[in-house]
Amino acid sequence: MHTVSSPAILYFGTPVVLISTVNEDGSYNLAPMSSVFWLGWRCMIGLSAFSKTTENIIRTGECVLNLPSEDQVKYVDRLALTTGSDPVPAGKMAKGYRTVRNKFQLAGLTAERSGIVRAPRVKECPIQLEAKFIALHRVAEEEAAQRGRIVSIELQIQRVHVEESLLMEGHPNRIDPDKWRPLIMSFQQFYGLGDRLQHSTLGTIPERLYKTPDLERAMSLKHRTAAGDPVAG
Repeated sequence: MHTVSSPAILYFGTPVVLISTVNEDGSYNLAPMSSVFWLGWRCMIGLSAFSKTTENIIRTGECVLNLPSEDQVKYVDRLALTTGSDPVPAGKMAKGYRTVRNKFQLAGLTAERSGIVRAPRVKECPIQLEAKFIALHRVAEEEAAQRGRIVSIELQIQRVHVEESLLMEGHPNRIDPDKWRPLIMSFQQFYGLGDRLQHSTLGTIPERLYKTPDLERAMSLKHRTAAGDPVAG
């Protein structure tokens, strides 16, 4: 039996990505995220408009999407609640974020040269996607309280680097899904393609801090519908 629910986040499970970019001074930034989906050799990522990663991608026109495997969860979690921005944006400050200059060092990961873009790859990640910035779409622009806060960025993949052990036997351009074990984020917790791997530091942030006017509007619609008002299709 279904019931009407109003979770503060709708995070049903997507792969974790470590986005590497270049700062103004030539140093590197590294940021974990999982609001991403792919269409062919294009992908869309969702980020805060105020994040250092967003700023770097727009300024440099490039980045690398590094996909960690499930056994690299500890490296990813070390980057939780960190930002390359200084000062820390107000929204992240409320969630307990802090500024970190050298995120590769903090995570215990290694930056290595890319083939096409200037942004580095994460050596330890079994899949690395060099990407070019294509377009930016501002999310929730119709809502005054959210306007200018969230962006969706279209990226075009330029080159794919794959750990050889993940390829299908006899197929150099096919990744074997039985061998690829991605790290998944679902409702602020880490999973592989099975049980939870470990506690996530991000899970310490109260869900109420993710609440947006979209949720309030949805709850209002639910109440109007329950009262007999029609729902526009």
